[in-house]
Amino acid sequence: MCLRLEEMTKVCAVFGGSKGIGKAVAKLLAQRDYKVAIISRNLDVAKATANEIGAHLALSCDVTKEQEVQSTFKDVVKRMGHVNYLVNAAGINKNALLLRTTSEDILSQLSVNLIGPIQTCKVAIKGMIQQQGGAIVNIGSIVGNKGNSGQSIYSASKEGLVGFSKSLAKEVAKKNIRVNVVAPGEIFFVKYLCSVWRVRLLFSAFCCGFYLVIKPF
Repeated sequence: MCLRLEEMTKVCAVFGGSKGIGKAVAKLLAQRDYKVAIISRNLDVAKATANEIGAHLALSCDVTKEQEVQSTFKDVVKRMGHVNYLVNAAGINKNALLLRTTSEDILSQLSVNLIGPIQTCKVAIKGMIQQQGGAIVNIGSIVGNKGNSGQSIYSASKEGLVGFSKSLAKEVAKKNIRVNVVAPGEIFFVKYLCSVWRVRLLFSAFCCGFYLVIKPF
């Protein structure tokens, strides 16, 4: 018999949780009594954020490296329990016209913004299937849907994340696992983001299934 998500231990791994949207989501989750792991490339920043918002754990991980992703999940499980909730907020953007974009910048954006979430989802759903349920929220961007000059690679990575998430949602729906994408518009400054309804909508993606686009101002 499948457990309802509210009956599970509330353990959430937030990749990219040390700043920006990820930090705002992690803060709200911590306030709602989730056991939150802040995961970032920079361990010192992750620790500072964890202390600031009251998260339970801070870890360093490069989402582009499969072994690091696997080790990170093992560490979270060992120290906090099975991961029932996953937020993929890690991302980079290097604005440039395509003709001026280096191969390194193309690969780095695709690796962090698309390959990274694919790898974290792959590891997470193994545990979620064993636990008979879970929820995943991937942070996209409205640019993925609309496009924007100078952001062709970033746009491709974010729209790719939408296609991946929709397909994965269909793969794991019968396992009581939800996969959603939240696609914000332009965020002008983090202080505002942390204090208004936008972050609460991100949290709501855990509680009900939808694909959300937050339009720019």
